[in-house]
Amino acid sequence: MKGDSFSEKRKHSSLARLNPGSTAVLVVDMLNDFLKRGGKMVLEGSEVLIPPMRRLLARARKAGTPVVYVNDSHRPGLREDREFNKRSQHCIEGTWGAEVIDELKPTKKDFVVLKHRFSGFYETDLDLTLKDLCIDTVIVMGVVTNICVRSTIHDAFFRGYRVIVPRDCVMATGEREQASSLYDIETHFGDVSTSEKVIEMMAKTR
Repeated sequence: MKGDSFSEKRKHSSLARLNPGSTAVLVVDMLNDFLKRGGKMVLEGSEVLIPPMRRLLARARKAGTPVVYVNDSHRPGLREDREFNKRSQHCIEGTWGAEVIDELKPTKKDFVVLKHRFSGFYETDLDLTLKDLCIDTVIVMGVVTNICVRSTIHDAFFRGYRVIVPRDCVMATGEREQASSLYDIETHFGDVSTSEKVIEMMAKTR
């Protein structure tokens, strides 16, 4: 994708430096309502994310890198859930739709953070959890790139975290949105790479 002259005024970085001990993997909204038949708001084709995400998670857990699931969750019975002013109801607390898909279930050592808005940092304890884990770098993956993933990435950057996004582990609502979001992330908020490159860097750095 050809960049604009404004955004291209950037400093290029590489993944030569990646410390598994101070890095966490954030898994955003890999939930039944978004990925499985019968879900309230299914992202078609998102099953392609599962194999690279499984490989990256396996490498992270082997390296002792914390994994944090950041899950959309909406309480039933509220007078007004403002997210539902714009979106159909989804991921209602306690329902099948709000559960992580079977292929990516958290382990007992993983952390789970529930969010009620698009960003995983907004009015949650995600930032506190990462600080208590002594994390300075986050690898963000999940759905969808141009909404919850991007909102979480913005807030991570604003809070001083280094952000890495494996492009084959995120999916947007369309090709245009995917390309635009990844371009903006790479030029302003973090590093965009691939799961293979991230796994390679995690394997070689002790």
